[in-house]
Amino acid sequence: MTDVLNDVRDHYRASGLRARLTATLMALGPDDALLAPQQLASLDQFHSRGLAATAELGELIGIRADMRVLDIGSGIGGPARFLAAAHGCSVVGIDLSEPFVDAACYLTERTGQTARVSFETGSALDLPFDRGQFDVALLQHVAMNIADRPRLYDNIRRVLKLGGKFATYDVVLKNGDSHYPVPWARTSATSFLMTADATREAIESAGFRTLMSRDDSDAAKAWITQLRASGAPPSPNLGVVMGPDFLEFTTNLGKNLMQDRLGVMTAVFEAV
Repeated sequence: MTDVLNDVRDHYRASGLRARLTATLMALGPDDALLAPQQLASLDQFHSRGLAATAELGELIGIRADMRVLDIGSGIGGPARFLAAAHGCSVVGIDLSEPFVDAACYLTERTGQTARVSFETGSALDLPFDRGQFDVALLQHVAMNIADRPRLYDNIRRVLKLGGKFATYDVVLKNGDSHYPVPWARTSATSFLMTADATREAIESAGFRTLMSRDDSDAAKAWITQLRASGAPPSPNLGVVMGPDFLEFTTNLGKNLMQDRLGVMTAVFEAV
């Protein structure tokens, strides 16, 4: 398991990321100018449908200002910053990639949100928090990298309060093998896809009750179609984060969705 964990970490290594972000964001203003979280949406929402998906998830959960939220696999922090700005909640992000956490902290400083949004490096399989610390936990396009799903969902249940909400927005297996490379994996060696039914069963077995679950594959397909029709991606974009292979990653993700090899699942659960 250690070898797989290291391979996943290496996939998201992103060396020199802070320097690339600093240079890219000069187009939005000097380094001491505050930015709105929405200005970074094309850059820091590392999942299909981008900011729209994060906003929908926040509404489905019913996030309030008095809630403490855990964003697992927080990347460079886009969802955490948006949810804190939109709902007034406090958010802690955790990610396996040290460069991503460093970049998330930098971008959070640039948006003036350090009082309510923080990040730390760590594994979703060994969350460094005491039992019952959070009202909400989020998982967006993360579980595909994790083979030990029971341990993942057990960890999430442990850190949630009784009655706390767990929301997942993840890629799931549908019909056939995936084209690689994709944004989360270069090969199947670090991709651990499950069907939507198997995902729900694993989550419920960890001590959750399903509040809602839906297939958002058609919405993801519409998003892919819109991206293809719009031509060149906006600037800044996720290519700054993922490097020169980003176009191939997203092209293969689009193929997998359009060919119904993969789908997208949105679900909200309650800790019982």
